[in-house]
Amino acid sequence: MARPLTSRPQLSDEVAAHLREAIMSGALLPGQFVRLDAIAAELGVSVTPVREALLALRGEDMVELEPRRGFVVSPLSRQDVEDMFRLQADLAAQLVGRATELIGDEQLRHVEQVAQELAVAQGHHELSALEYEFHRLVNRSAASRKLARFLDMASRYVPARVYTADPQWRIQVVSDHAELLDALRSRDPDAASAAVLRHVRDGERRLLRHLDAVGMWSPPRNPDSAAVGNSAAVHSHPSTKID
Repeated sequence: MARPLTSRPQLSDEVAAHLREAIMSGALLPGQFVRLDAIAAELGVSVTPVREALLALRGEDMVELEPRRGFVVSPLSRQDVEDMFRLQADLAAQLVGRATELIGDEQLRHVEQVAQELAVAQGHHELSALEYEFHRLVNRSAASRKLARFLDMASRYVPARVYTADPQWRIQVVSDHAELLDALRSRDPDAASAAVLRHVRDGERRLLRHLDAVGMWSPPRNPDSAAVGNSAAVHSHPSTKID
């Protein structure tokens, strides 16, 4: 069950992250209406930050505003998801290639420590936070602030809970990080780029398999019935930012 959110300046951002995760995981399907009062009740907030979040998501083409009807989840195709991962793969490969030349010994030790913590981590929040931190540290060491920022923005559309709930992903991510660390230690940009590309493509395959299973490409015939379904679905896929 989603825990109530407290009032703070970034509240609408957290609600947006919550809804973004629900949409990208298929908890909210294309064509479903998002009921402001239902989401507000789920998260224990007023309607205002929910409306602000939906307006922000409208700017990202995640939802559309239909006059006199409300916000509806935008169409999302398999090609859209594949394009998203292709962009991430390209940006991540460039960053890690630069990181192999620039990462310092202390930075590398920090990345290794995070990898070790992730290998024994338990629970969604810990796993997702450590996975994010691992790649953040690597990308930061590339000394390409804008490129890293673009990758961070693209990565927000990857629903972390789909992965942390997958026992096989938990095993694979440890192996992926070990390969990437080996390449960083040996200062091998080709090996590092290849490792991160395999990591991103594995994420793409897992998400597409999940979205196939939940019927992402076959939205409900009656979108007006989504008010009840939304509530249950959001319980299943809370955002990583909701504590």
